[in-house]
Amino acid sequence: MFKIAITGGAGSGKSVVARMFQELGAAVLDADDIAHAVVAVGAPAWEELKQAFGPEYFLENGELNRARMARLVFADPQARQRLNEIVHPYVAKEIRGRLESLERQGVKMVLVEVPLLFEARLAGGYDRIIVVDTDPREQVQRLQARDHRDPQEIQGIIDAQMPLQDKVARADYVVNNRGSLAATRGQVEIIWHNLQKIILTENWKKVSVPTNLP
Repeated sequence: MFKIAITGGAGSGKSVVARMFQELGAAVLDADDIAHAVVAVGAPAWEELKQAFGPEYFLENGELNRARMARLVFADPQARQRLNEIVHPYVAKEIRGRLESLERQGVKMVLVEVPLLFEARLAGGYDRIIVVDTDPREQVQRLQARDHRDPQEIQGIIDAQMPLQDKVARADYVVNNRGSLAATRGQVEIIWHNLQKIILTENWKKVSVPTNLP
């Protein structure tokens, strides 16, 4: 199976690009959706988080208090590392399981939206990497409009991730999401056609991005 990761920075437009690929006919998985699933009430990751952080980070119905947890982990690097150590392995395992299921169904190519692809050292599991690039000011504006977070928290989110220009340097394909949706879609269509050609040749195996960061 030809596996392609879509990544970028917070607010860069990864989900918009992933949806465009899906509209073109691609099979797409979303690591954020999977992360929500693995911390659902009663799931193993949910149990570990409750033990690690205490009941004050959970709502009355048992669900993870995502807003409170976000405020903690984007202000405290140690807490963020602990959260990632608990959640990332479960997310990676679930992604592997879903990819294997799709492969058994005969799907030849899957795109996976992975926000923390490089930070979680998952790049080596993919045959190609698409990075969605944008202007840092647009990142902030989108996060303010989407999540209604305060500027300090937004800066904490951006600072916790690898700089976007470093991700671009590691990409096989870059989608410049600084312009109109039509311009972004045009780039996505070009990449999609290129990926289709690669599938036809079945010549996608290559070492493109190092598993370990410097």
